[in-house]
Amino acid sequence: MGKQQTSADGSGTTGPSTDGTDRIQEVWDETIDDAFKVIRELVQTYNYVAMDTEFPGVVARPIGDFRSNAEYQYQLLRCNVDLLKIIQLGLTFSDEAGKYPPGVCAFQFNFKFNLTEDMYAEDSIELLQQSGIQFQRHEEHGIDVTYFAELLMMSGVILMDNVKWISFHSGYDFGYLLKILTNNHLPSEESEFFDLLHTYFPSIYDVKYLMKSCKSLKGGLQEVADLMDLERIGPQHQAGSDSLLTAESFFRMREMYFEDNIDDTKYCGHLYGLGTPYTLQNANNLVVVSTSADTATVTTATSGTVNSNKDETTVS
Repeated sequence: MGKQQTSADGSGTTGPSTDGTDRIQEVWDETIDDAFKVIRELVQTYNYVAMDTEFPGVVARPIGDFRSNAEYQYQLLRCNVDLLKIIQLGLTFSDEAGKYPPGVCAFQFNFKFNLTEDMYAEDSIELLQQSGIQFQRHEEHGIDVTYFAELLMMSGVILMDNVKWISFHSGYDFGYLLKILTNNHLPSEESEFFDLLHTYFPSIYDVKYLMKSCKSLKGGLQEVADLMDLERIGPQHQAGSDSLLTAESFFRMREMYFEDNIDDTKYCGHLYGLGTPYTLQNANNLVVVSTSADTATVTTATSGTVNSNKDETTVS
């Protein structure tokens, strides 16, 4: 079967054209006000919001005894989100049928980030640079996260029951958004994190979580999209392109595996990898590790990787 190709204007289709890179709008400090003017109008009709972030990897691991893998994974998320800064956020808007607005349907917000001053994992930054992210421009023209939070709070996109959020393996994505919106560290307990999450984002579909019921689907976002014959628009490992592919994957999956009807009582509000009560072996004696422009790496008792590009998370 050939890969999906649809018209660029979004009318009467379930996806944008394969060459429609102009459908993703870059947003910097100088253009953020104009972008939110458009978003405030779009969300009234196109209330399905697919989201992705790019962030500077994982630089720390929690120390202590953990009762379950879920507890360990949340504490790993919490300590890294608290330490690090978001680099990009992608938001793609569609309606309930998976149709996109004419013209721009995805916004890629580029935040202030300084490779000299801010902490990061070198392998993650190298991957993002290879994907075309221009860190010099982020330093000079990046968006201030506090001002972004103010605009997002007034946008009609969050705190709204009728807005449906679509994501892929998105614990870190929502962690960074909650940190920005609350201007605070994440809660110490996972239950408090989910309370906050459901307040700001009442309706969430995590595509990776939905895959639990799709036996033929596996892997990261790109592999899932390939298995469903979807075409990527824009560069991989950039938040705008990834959010658009996440939207495409959700609507194709809903059609192919759920007969266009997802049971909210079973799937809505769950994040893959968090809140699952199964035991993590050998989770004790972990130590903090860090890599940045100024700090050295400390070895760990166990190893693992969490990728900001939606590949598989592993702890070994």
